[in-house]
Amino acid sequence: MNTGFNPHISVDIVVFGFEDNEGLKVLLINRDKDEDKKSIKLKLPGSLIILSERLHDSAQRVLMELTGIKDIYLKQFAVFDNPERLKDGEDLQWLRNTSGTNIERVITIAYYSLVKLYHYSETELSKAYNARWYNLDSVPELIFDHNEILAEGLSTLQKEFLTEPLCFRLLPGKFTINQLQRISESILGFTLDNRNFRKRINKLEYIVPLNEHQTGVSHKPARYYIFDSKKFEIINRELTGFIV
Repeated sequence: MNTGFNPHISVDIVVFGFEDNEGLKVLLINRDKDEDKKSIKLKLPGSLIILSERLHDSAQRVLMELTGIKDIYLKQFAVFDNPERLKDGEDLQWLRNTSGTNIERVITIAYYSLVKLYHYSETELSKAYNARWYNLDSVPELIFDHNEILAEGLSTLQKEFLTEPLCFRLLPGKFTINQLQRISESILGFTLDNRNFRKRINKLEYIVPLNEHQTGVSHKPARYYIFDSKKFEIINRELTGFIV
């Protein structure tokens, strides 16, 4: 094993993206570079940390090396320290083989990340580990406890979404109210009343209407809006609720 790595501490990252017609997605990679394996296993982007790195720097490095994504929003949300989280079996043997050491236990620090999905189409993602976006309802069984990490990451996002303007890290720079509602529903996991949602959004001074509408659509063109982060900071220092 490379002596520069800590064999007992890792970082794993839940990378969320949003596609207007398909909802919230998560980025997964192959466990191995070898795409010819008959049984390809999927995982969250993650790896052991380098001894000289801070955790956040490790997370940034891992994303760049395994997915091609860099310089994005990252937030630490949990530590996974169950002594049984690796479990005996093929995945544990794979970890021992790839690390070159007889690993018994690894504690992982989990982050979630929000990216504008159109910045990272599948043609622009790393090919080495076949990084791909998956709909949340089509995520298969992942290695180790990565399904649990994903579920906890989504739960954290849902809670923090209520008080922080996180959806604007997923939306284009200019967006429609319909897009804002769809992403809100996709994150929260339930339907919002259309009329009440529009009333609330129209009262928010930091969501600014533009003198610009959609073009080339078959329906009535919708107005575009932008998020004014400076107004948000000024108005909402004592914010108790964001969307709902």
